[in-house]
Parts: sequence; C-alpha cells; structure tokens
Amino acid sequence: MTQDYIISIETFKQKYKKQPDLFVLDVREDHEYAYAHVPKSVHIPLGQLESSLSKLPKDKEIYIICRTGNRSDYAAHLLMHYGFKHVFNIVPGMIAWDGPIENGVEK
Repeated sequence: MTQDYIISIETFKQKYKKQPDLFVLDVREDHEYAYAHVPKSVHIPLGQLESSLSKLPKDKEIYIICRTGNRSDYAAHLLMHYGFKHVFNIVPGMIAWDGPIENGVEK
C-alpha cells in the first residue's frame, strides 16, 4: 500500500476553505470531539467505526481526522479494507488544526 491516502493538514485546510462541505470523519473519543472539532464533521469514535460503516458514503471522498494522525490512519486502512476507495488520512490532525472549530455534540 502506498502513502497516497495521506493528506497534510495544510493541504486539507486549503481544500476545506474552497469546499467547506467536504465529508470529514472524526474518529476521536466523545470528550475530544466535544471540546473542538471541524465544523459539520461526522463523529464516529474509532472503536465504533466497523459497526457504523453503513453511515458512510462510498461515493464521496472521506477525510479522516483524529488528534495526531494515528487513529485516523487505522480508520483509513479499515475503510479501504471494506472497499471505500476515496479515503484520506489528515496528518497530523486536530493538534495542528487552526481553521474554524465547533464544540459540543449533536443532540
């Protein structure tokens, strides 16, 4: 497997500025997501991802984020294993995100 699925936080920021409706999957834990997350991101903690695959679009690019890029890397491999073709791991993740944020959780 190549590194083609990795996208730098800088490149992601540029894409997000142009297309704020990108499908962003946040795989951090509930408390991390509640503290700060990319606006409109979909939150599925890594431990629940495999049982939640039906919630994800197979026909869209999926940009996966966590705190540093490790959990999102695992998530990217998992999605590719299940046939998702357009998956990108954002590195290093929220630790370097200085774009817009939201906090709290969806009700």
